[in-house]
Amino acid sequence: MCLAIPVCVTECLPDNKAKVRIGEGETYMEISTLLLPEDAHVGDYLIVHAGFALRVLDPQEAQESLKLFRQIAEQDGLSVNF
Repeated sequence: MCLAIPVCVTECLPDNKAKVRIGEGETYMEISTLLLPEDAHVGDYLIVHAGFALRVLDPQEAQESLKLFRQIAEQDGLSVNF
């Protein structure tokens, strides 16, 4: 089973790629936006699997998902940056 955490686009790159921020820390990755039906924009939240963006999330939906993931982690005594 895979767990997809929303990521935020920080930069749109050439050739259907984007730089995304993982969580609230300083971890970034470059992903492909080739599978999206529309272009991704800076500030968009995406669901990514295996380096490919699968869909754009509504910002409110992304924030709610991140909030729930934080709550789950805190229940297990973990501190997370997403």
